[in-house]
Amino acid sequence: MLEILIASRNAGKVKEIKEILKDIKVKWLTLDDFPGIPEVEEDGETFEENAFKKADKISQYTGKICLADDSGLEIDCLKGEPGIYSSRWGTSDEERIHKVLELMKNVPKNQRSAKFICVLVLAYPEGRRYIIKEECKGIIAEQPRGEYGFGYDPIFLVPEYDKTFAELGERVKNEISHRGKALQKMAKIINELVTGE
Repeated sequence: MLEILIASRNAGKVKEIKEILKDIKVKWLTLDDFPGIPEVEEDGETFEENAFKKADKISQYTGKICLADDSGLEIDCLKGEPGIYSSRWGTSDEERIHKVLELMKNVPKNQRSAKFICVLVLAYPEGRRYIIKEECKGIIAEQPRGEYGFGYDPIFLVPEYDKTFAELGERVKNEISHRGKALQKMAKIINELVTGE
């Protein structure tokens, strides 16, 4: 059976990836299966650079096919911040959300547009790579809403549903989110690899 290593220490992200790709006949590995694996410094200037670096380094280190994701939130009135620094904008989800809401407390509803971006890279140890990029547009809510999800989900409002990612629940979020759409495309690639091997 094909083995694929998910290159993330974010438990919420790993759970989401496994859930969306659950019908694919592969054995999923995580970084917990490789104690002592070195941290990859995410020093790229784009989501693509960081995803490529994580996928390549970890694939070469472990000798496994590696699926890496780099994703984040770009807020228009904050000139695209936090962007690639989304996960480093504080030490906890609460702190990061608080920082966004503080910076935007006087911003009117019609200027609160934002988008989530996800770049997925599937890398083989010998250098073969596949890349998918997707996004999901929304607006920043004025206060956190909902119980589900992780990260900025409680303040990312999807206008078509008038709900935040954290209110939508797993099934709907996984269909429409940046990562959900990217993983649905990646699923087709992985399925072709599984049936071709």
